Amino acid sequence: MRRQRRGPRTQKGDGFKDKLLDLARVTRVVAGGKRFRFRATVVVGDERGTVGVGVAKGLDVAQAIEKGRTDAKKKLITISLKNGTIPHDVEAKFSAARIRLKPAVPGHGLKAGGAARVVLALAGVKDITAKKLGNTSNKLTNAVATLEALKKLKVKPSAKKAKPEAKPEAEPEVKPEVKTEVKAEVKPEVKEDNK
Repeated sequence: MRRQRRGPRTQKGDGFKDKLLDLARVTRVVAGGKRFRFRATVVVGDERGTVGVGVAKGLDVAQAIEKGRTDAKKKLITISLKNGTIPHDVEAKFSAARIRLKPAVPGHGLKAGGAARVVLALAGVKDITAKKLGNTSNKLTNAVATLEALKKLKVKPSAKKAKPEAKPEAEPEVKPEVKTEVKAEVKPEVKEDNK
């Protein structure tokens, strides 16, 4: 009996967790028949505000997943979280997928489904409500739409850091003019004999 693993797995050394979002067998028709490959969609995150989505193809499942993980690490984005949630409402669209993210109070939990849930969990968002508004069930486009929504987040600077105290402008120093005399050097004339 095979045991199924739930939740993201951690790779040694780099501190990122990854989760396989989608695995599809894709076919290419060639002269001799059909060539099968696997397309893996992988989400990578550190659960502290950094997340990325990668897609890759490989001849076998393990190769596709590893290549997808590498691709996701190249496309990492960093978001700023405020008490485990996002600072404001945001909506984004990617292809046919549309998603809306709303902040929530602490203790609310991660209320999201499908691909959005995986992306937000690996980003480290604890309290949020997400709604898929598009009609597509494609996990890849929904994950990328969630990532686009997270990219749109803007952080307001705090009141203390917003306006640094302005220093009064110092008056420019007036340097006294110094008169210098230029003396021209006189060279003695040398007579040349013309022969």
